[in-house]
Amino acid sequence: MPLARKQTTNKTKRRATRESFGLAPADLRTLRSLKTPVRIQKFLDALPYQYANTAWSPQRALRERKGHCLEGALLAATALRLNGYPPLLMDLEAVHDDDHVIALYRERGLWGGVAKSNFAGLRFRAPVYRTLRELALSYFEHYYNLRGERTLRAYSGPVNLARLDRLRWTTSEEDVWCVPELLIAARHYPLFPDKVARDLPRLDRRSFEAGLHGRVLH
Repeated sequence: MPLARKQTTNKTKRRATRESFGLAPADLRTLRSLKTPVRIQKFLDALPYQYANTAWSPQRALRERKGHCLEGALLAATALRLNGYPPLLMDLEAVHDDDHVIALYRERGLWGGVAKSNFAGLRFRAPVYRTLRELALSYFEHYYNLRGERTLRAYSGPVNLARLDRLRWTTSEEDVWCVPELLIAARHYPLFPDKVARDLPRLDRRSFEAGLHGRVLH
């Protein structure tokens, strides 16, 4: 990385760690204490999973102490931002299933992910993936519906939530539907041709049950 670019990046990181983005002091302390992606994932795992048609801001999710995959991703993106990472999300697009949202981070040029999910295999990824396609594919075998169908089909490019700062996505008391709207509008890339998807076998019973370990029932 050229020196000037590296200095600019470091300044941006320092500025992000100083800003509050409108969060209450207690929430700032909580999220700034999660200094690594692993700590952020452990924090998300400890929050009860909720089934709800909501899009809570990170501040609201912290107050309610629960959330689903979108709200977990927003919490993770905020914690990452407060610790020097850009607030990036990736949308995983599925058929006959819900989409999934991953908070992205990058270390030494390699991608990793933090996520909230009711399925064991759709959560944390260490930063070992050279491309976002590699990262998205790492979720493929773990992405299935209750009929055992493998449902992941596409992934989005990285979506920077800083674009929505004027809409107060971090602290809004109203649902922040602007975030899923931005994710839906992002360019998505297919993981494989349709003819491959048509011939995919269903998941075996052992793998199916392993992925449901710790699942919260509706």
